[in-house]
Amino acid sequence: MNKKGGYPAGAGLGDGVVRNPKTFDEYGRKGLKQYAGVMMEEFLPQLQGQRGIEAYKEMESNDDVIGAILFAIKMLIRQVKWDVQPQGKTQKDKDAAAFIKSCIDDISPDWQSTIAEMLSFLVYGWSYHEICYKRRMGKQKDKRLNSRYDDGLIGWQKIPIRAQDTLSNWEYDENDELCGMTQFAPPDYLRRTIPLEKALHLVADSRKENPEGRSILRNSYRLWYFKKRLQEIEGIGVERDLAGLPVLIAPEGVDLWEEDPDMAQMRAAAEMLVQNVRRDALEGVVLPHGWEFSLLSGGSKRQFEIGTVIERYDTRIAMTVLADFVLLGHQNVGSFALSSNKTKLFSVALGTYLDVIAAAFNSKAIPQLIDLNAEHFKGLEDYPKLVHGDLEERNLADLAAYLKDMVGIGLLTPDEQLESYVRREGSLPEKIEGAGFPEYDDEDDKKQKQGAGA
Repeated sequence: MNKKGGYPAGAGLGDGVVRNPKTFDEYGRKGLKQYAGVMMEEFLPQLQGQRGIEAYKEMESNDDVIGAILFAIKMLIRQVKWDVQPQGKTQKDKDAAAFIKSCIDDISPDWQSTIAEMLSFLVYGWSYHEICYKRRMGKQKDKRLNSRYDDGLIGWQKIPIRAQDTLSNWEYDENDELCGMTQFAPPDYLRRTIPLEKALHLVADSRKENPEGRSILRNSYRLWYFKKRLQEIEGIGVERDLAGLPVLIAPEGVDLWEEDPDMAQMRAAAEMLVQNVRRDALEGVVLPHGWEFSLLSGGSKRQFEIGTVIERYDTRIAMTVLADFVLLGHQNVGSFALSSNKTKLFSVALGTYLDVIAAAFNSKAIPQLIDLNAEHFKGLEDYPKLVHGDLEERNLADLAAYLKDMVGIGLLTPDEQLESYVRREGSLPEKIEGAGFPEYDDEDDKKQKQGAGA
């Protein structure tokens, strides 16, 4: 409180209300739990930091259902066609779009491999890619600088991943804004910081602008954890059911639990014997006189069918990413119509992930590349944009009927853009400017008709 008994402008009165706030001032904070660039938003310790990365890596590499889902995602996305569209009507805009297309074709190792690396943000929740450039001067001794073009413009050399398991910490400025990633990577294990201005940062889902996002496998972690242990128990159970429960009875008068070094050694040998009983080509037991060995068979019926329980976990794991269609038919349930509806929903979900990749290029990579070649693209109205095609092939009969109806009632007017779209959807060759059907004069036309009639 000041000398006049009032409060300074912008101060609170203890009730949480700010008086006379300045319009452009920022008073609050995001509340992101991080210390020295290390994220602590995940409440499960086993999914925090490097432990979480290792857990997701095991889920991706070892689980059959998760592997099938991720394989389906990668194969669907890898076949998607990408295009670059000009955002202005000038020739410079068309040239800029053609230039970005050529840079995509010229990237190392290739565009498909680059997209495949970027898809790791689905598994780990985030991915970080450094943008590397080159001067397009044709063939070079240094293979990294090789180019199909020799126009002297600056293009993308590569956009390689900076692997999630090399993360040391995130870099923040004084305004809580992310400004880079520091990694501690093999083979030299030196600390390197890649500034955000020179990188593409992809996030699957984020709260509080968490740079580590949220993995699409996060909701399936608990299911996978129990399934993994049930599979281990099932394997042990099958082996024991085949071999039987080994029972070893000591001779009368021998107390294996007597506190005596000889008895302790004998008990250890007996325990090792029953623990290592296996049904194989070398099975057999050799015992001293007086010892009795037998195998007890387990009951054929269990209160819980462990296979059914594991199948339930498989279904729920697939449900967490809308991919339970991969199990249709394997469990003798489901129909084609149901599968079709589920795959459409799955494709819609995957389309949002493609939007994430396209948005990263359109907001940073493409504008930066055009600006590096600003002298060549003077007069450009707007930056070109990267767009992706559909994940599923469109029904051409339905598309043709739709276009026919829309043109018939006058809601659509055929033009070059519509023709290009129809050709692209039908996998038809692009239109060649100035090309058309050969024209004949009347005399030639008559001769051809006469010849056809003969």
